[in-house]
Amino acid sequence: MVEGIVTFSDWEKIDLRVGEILEIEDVPGADKLYKLKIDLGTETRILVAGLKQYYQKEELDGKRCIIFCNLEPKKLKGIESKGMLLAAVNDDHSEVKLIQPDGSIELGSRIS
Repeated sequence: MVEGIVTFSDWEKIDLRVGEILEIEDVPGADKLYKLKIDLGTETRILVAGLKQYYQKEELDGKRCIIFCNLEPKKLKGIESKGMLLAAVNDDHSEVKLIQPDGSIELGSRIS
């Protein structure tokens, strides 16, 4: 179900890039959050993601994923998260699967 229309101009503002998860840490005092270090090719970033109930750390290590890079930074549990991982989620949120590039492509490649 569509929840609003995004204009082409809006779409052009969104910066989605291929990243790779380098490090995964628990976030103290948070049952659902991981602190992730992401390699975007030309830079690394820290993201906080609510993936703990869906993925073990070992499953995320080295995984390539799609990062929403120009999302406004947000502090979660005292950690500034500079972006968001994209994932597919079913209606009742019992399943969450990271969206990944098909095949090998350079880190930092833009999604269009």
